[in-house]
Amino acid sequence: MPQDLEARLRAALPDDVDHATVRLVEDRSEHLQVRQGVVQPVTSGNDLGVMFTVWEHGGSGYAATSDITEAGLAEAVAVARRWAAITAGRGLLTDAPSSHPTGEFASPEERSWADTTLAERIELLVEQDARLSVDDRIVDWAAGLSRVDTDSLLLTSGGGRVEQRIRRVLPSLRATAHADGLTQSRTYGAHAFSGQGGAEVLDRHGFNDAAPRIAEQALQLLAADNCPTETTNLVLAPDQMVLQIHESIGHPLELDRILGDERNFAGTSFVTADMFGTFRYGSELLDVTFDPTVEGELASYGFDDDGTPAERHHLIRDGILERPLGGAVSQQRADMPGVANSRACSWNRPPIDRMANLNVEPGDLSFEEMLGGIERGVYMQTNVSWSIDDSRNKFQFGCEYGQLIEDGELTSVVRNPNYRGISRSFWRNLVGVGDAESFTVMGVPNCGKGEPSQVVNVGHASPHCHFADVEVFGGES
Repeated sequence: MPQDLEARLRAALPDDVDHATVRLVEDRSEHLQVRQGVVQPVTSGNDLGVMFTVWEHGGSGYAATSDITEAGLAEAVAVARRWAAITAGRGLLTDAPSSHPTGEFASPEERSWADTTLAERIELLVEQDARLSVDDRIVDWAAGLSRVDTDSLLLTSGGGRVEQRIRRVLPSLRATAHADGLTQSRTYGAHAFSGQGGAEVLDRHGFNDAAPRIAEQALQLLAADNCPTETTNLVLAPDQMVLQIHESIGHPLELDRILGDERNFAGTSFVTADMFGTFRYGSELLDVTFDPTVEGELASYGFDDDGTPAERHHLIRDGILERPLGGAVSQQRADMPGVANSRACSWNRPPIDRMANLNVEPGDLSFEEMLGGIERGVYMQTNVSWSIDDSRNKFQFGCEYGQLIEDGELTSVVRNPNYRGISRSFWRNLVGVGDAESFTVMGVPNCGKGEPSQVVNVGHASPHCHFADVEVFGGES
């Protein structure tokens, strides 16, 4: 970022309005992939811009620009002021923000990627790609690595200053097997095994050791029977719990969605404002926290994009719904407590209510103890497909890899395992929660929401979880 840019931004902030902010965001990215032994074109990017927001006479307006000259900044301020004048007296909210936060946040980095060369990073992927091609029946395979560095600076007209430096790493592995008209794929967590940090992120979930197992499991699926259709016990691995949490807890609890703002694009929510404090969302074993302070989780931060300090809060405690995912604006609209989750995907989008790190807290069962109490069931890993209705209530998920549970042990592999349910009854059937040893910190790098669309990184963490009386079925007739 240019050294004189902060001074230029500070000078551009109007001081004759009720409140004004400027948010600068710079994204630097690199995407590498080796597929079937061939290094794919390396892509990289650098994107920098600012957004000004102005509150004046009960109205508010914003404008974004990538022109960071004095003239470009002045034009963006003028546009934001013009919109503030147009909306004066017409908005749902009339009170301007009064806080001027100060602070810093930086992702922890044990081993910076700056210490490696591009050739070394490609060599790593070439090696992992080769380890996926273990059999002639593996017909497609690839190893990939994406890195995204985001530096942001939030300044307010009252002297506030928040600087944050986020470093994200998103590795991938995939093996696709084919034989006798059947095709099956296995991946490295379907992008769930991502996080904040440096090269050490690859070590958290055993990236360097995963390729042979992934290839072997793809081959196992070719010989496996189709998942049976029955109502039974279901155990979900943490990398499938990611999507279960995301779709049937995270999105339904977004306060702007509850207030009706999201219905045009991705539906509403079965949750209503009067449910908080009394509604039984799940069994007494269900504890869900919003926690952007978890070190290394994909959506950790010190402040949201409105400058609200990040804090850990229970959304669901002992199964009872406590708090929505609502930032400062939604909290004021609904007159409800919320969380610091006002987030934007870039400099050219306004912050809206988003998930950040949304976690199912661990229980007290080891994985072996959980399985030991099950006479019949199915264990499923890694999401491959998902569908949920417009109110985030009825859902159906498909997984890459399944195994039968018989008399307390994992037995036969099954292919195309799927399950379906209704959010409230599904979570109320939670009968076992894994302990801290199986608690896995992961993420979702592609959560979409909003008009115009915004795609953000979301963190999720969970142990293994056991659900009773779930309808499971195979993906083939």
